[in-house]
Formats: sequence, structure tokens, C-alpha cells
Amino acid sequence: MCLLITLFAAVISSICWFVSNPQKNLQLGTLSLMYWGAGLMWIVDCIFALSAGETFLDISGEDAILGGIIVLAGLIAWFVLLLVKNPKRLFANLY
Repeated sequence: MCLLITLFAAVISSICWFVSNPQKNLQLGTLSLMYWGAGLMWIVDCIFALSAGETFLDISGEDAILGGIIVLAGLIAWFVLLLVKNPKRLFANLY
């Protein structure tokens, strides 16, 4: 389930990156790459679980919570990155 949640976040952030104004400098490409990297990590994990005789996808509540935590951690890291990068110009361009 965390694979599906992370890939869904990667697709959503990629769409936002494609339609956003590059002059706003929101670092959406970085957010998208974080989620795609996490999705690749989960795909490798699922392949190794499959080779160990387990199921490819774990559809459990605990795994869904883990996926939500991963998405939240990505958002927090992205927000910290936005604060480190020129915040005056960033917040001026949002309005």
C-alpha cells in the first residue's frame, strides 16, 4: 500500500510541476524527484519481498500508515527546502 500511496503522490507532484509557473521557484521538481525516488525504493522492496515468497503488495492498514508518513516526510522536507531557499522571493511570488 505504501508503494501505491507514494506513486500516487509522485504522479500528483509531477502534474503540479508540469503545470506550475517556473518563475515562482516552488521547487516542485525536487518534490517530484523525492517521491519518484521513494517509489523506486518501494518497487525494489516489493521485488525482494516477492523473491522471498511474500506477496508483491502489502495491503494492510499499517502499510498505509507508513505510506502516509512517507508522503508527510516528503512534504516536510520540501517545506524546509523552500524555507532555506530565498523565502522573501518565494512568499512574494505566491500572491
